Amino acid sequence: MLTGSIVNALSIVAGSLVGMLLNWLAGYLPGSDEGQMAQRLQDIVMKGVALCVLYIGIDGCLEGKNTLITILSMVLGAIIGEVLNLDIRMQHLGDWVQVKTARLVRDKDGSSVSEGFVSASLLFCVGAMAIVGALQDGLTGDHTTLFAKSLLDGISSIVFASSLGIGVTFSAAAVLVYQGLIAVLASLISPFLGADVIAEMTCVGSLLIVALALNLLGVTKIKVMNLVPACLLPIVLCLFM
Repeated sequence: MLTGSIVNALSIVAGSLVGMLLNWLAGYLPGSDEGQMAQRLQDIVMKGVALCVLYIGIDGCLEGKNTLITILSMVLGAIIGEVLNLDIRMQHLGDWVQVKTARLVRDKDGSSVSEGFVSASLLFCVGAMAIVGALQDGLTGDHTTLFAKSLLDGISSIVFASSLGIGVTFSAAAVLVYQGLIAVLASLISPFLGADVIAEMTCVGSLLIVALALNLLGVTKIKVMNLVPACLLPIVLCLFM
């Protein structure tokens, strides 16, 4: 059940090491347009991975059997998420953590270890893909979403580590604990849910993955975090439908 989270953490470590290596090598290279080329490569690779995420979401949506449950879950989940304003609350939580750790020890280059750790941890943890992917991992043993997230996080960690240093590497531990706990809790309740409930939860979660992919592609700006409660509503709705 932790395979996806472990792979995700390892991808961050690997990406961070590559990023720090590239930053070190840059000091020995003559000035040129390598930075612009790296940015273009990052953009096109991220778009390619986003298309794969879109495919994963569409494929998962086919798991659902009751369209009405999916619709009600999305509508009621959106209402709950919007009333609770989960997207803003998560942003505020990130800002609070950043402020509280802003004055922690700095490394020998003057860059804050905590800044790299917190910034990367927030990027990799505070998002619907981490939650939905971990839920799928724990409920069905499907690691596909977290594997796709691993690619995205690995690429992002290269960029982060090249500027923020070794603190980014430590964020792998936060990702492993955070996603791992969600996956473990999901696996503990899965025996009590039944195949139909898990199928509907997978369908709703996959719809959120589609929304994330569209955001990554720049097509939409959906506040996916406000839709996360929809993932849990099939547990209740399947009792009546």
